[in-house]
Amino acid sequence: MTSRSLAFTTNYNFRDVGGYAGLDGRTVRWRRLFRSDSLHRLKGDDLVTWDALGIRSVIDLRRAHEVEEIGRVPESEGLDYHNLVIEHVDWATVPEPAGTPHERWLADRYLNFAEDGRDGLAAALSLIASPEAAPMVVHCMAGKDRTGVVCALTLELLGVSDTDIAEDYALTEASMASLTEYLTRTRPHVINDKYHMFNCPRDAMLLFLDDLRARHGSVEAYVKELGVTGEQVAAMRDHLLE
Repeated sequence: MTSRSLAFTTNYNFRDVGGYAGLDGRTVRWRRLFRSDSLHRLKGDDLVTWDALGIRSVIDLRRAHEVEEIGRVPESEGLDYHNLVIEHVDWATVPEPAGTPHERWLADRYLNFAEDGRDGLAAALSLIASPEAAPMVVHCMAGKDRTGVVCALTLELLGVSDTDIAEDYALTEASMASLTEYLTRTRPHVINDKYHMFNCPRDAMLLFLDDLRARHGSVEAYVKELGVTGEQVAAMRDHLLE
């Protein structure tokens, strides 16, 4: 059986999004699309594991100052690096109102990605639709929020159920303990008083998908508004579904 999570010692949230049931009884292909936390720490034996995956493209969703501060995936021959920024309101400026469920607050942050981050989302989905770019990895800082939204939109276009999309999103929860411990040792300012941002309640993703449909009719209609064409969606399905 193909393993979803891959064993890296310098990355904490690297996994395959393959194996889910999609359109017309087809299954999402394994070893074509991966999701991860930041890849700047790859070194030593982890680079051997990385090389074995044959990754052709990295989609880094972080803002320029994040890349400048902590770095990017190591350069290697045959690897294309794309910094496709998802713009968004700074979360530190959006406190959680008393009485607002955390799931609702997170879903609203993801809706903000869908509006302010349109250019980055369009570019990321267009690249994911390209068979020549695979195998590929999409990542942000923790591989949770920006990455979670890009993967959710991709899986939705592939016909994966909301339940499976939310469960895939929630898998990050188990990885966050190790990542949080690492950040506590190395970059404590990132998580001071922000532990709530590391939760991954499945209902946050379900709310986001429901709200996106309420605003735009369907996820496919939304990505069309972004400029992702029907031909690109068809190409995505051709190369990412068995």
